[in-house]
Amino acid sequence: MSADGRRVVSAFSNNTLKVWDLETGREARSLQGHSGHQGHSGTVTGVALSGDGRRAVSASNDGTLKVWDLERGHEILTLAGHSYYVTGVALSADGRRAVSSSFDSSLKVWDLETGREVRTLHDHSDHVTGVALTPDGRRAVSASDDNTLKVWNLETGKVLTTFTCDAAARCVSFSGSRAIVAGDEFGQIHFLSLVLAPE
Repeated sequence: MSADGRRVVSAFSNNTLKVWDLETGREARSLQGHSGHQGHSGTVTGVALSGDGRRAVSASNDGTLKVWDLERGHEILTLAGHSYYVTGVALSADGRRAVSSSFDSSLKVWDLETGREVRTLHDHSDHVTGVALTPDGRRAVSASDDNTLKVWNLETGKVLTTFTCDAAARCVSFSGSRAIVAGDEFGQIHFLSLVLAPE
């Protein structure tokens, strides 16, 4: 959902995304490729919007991410680098950086101005199923089928702390800058407070 609450973008298993006008409840547009861009060729697994609501980044089972201009409904960039399904994506508040999670057991940090991969984050031993960013964009938290949640320093690429769940962690979100909410495959919801030692 956009920060102003006026639009939402939804992801579908038919390889498309749709932009909805929340004031009217109607579809504003469908997002697909143009001018040499083909759009996604696999199920769209997640989508995140920039703070100003003008761009979206989508993740897909085709192994890529796509950057979209929501005003025109056009694909701007394709981000390729994962070797398996991309399961989720989170955007920094300024819309300049994205972090993606993948079944290839990694996360990747992307520069959305250039479309380049900044770094790859490795420490999970199984599929990474979701990712979220702190409001300041300095840290990420990832969920994985290895039953862990990991908090990352995005500047250094290092793991700051790890929390072990009773089952595969399936989704995760930040509430504010320190509260983490995560769900696992046993149906448990974990509420965690992020307390870090000085780096």
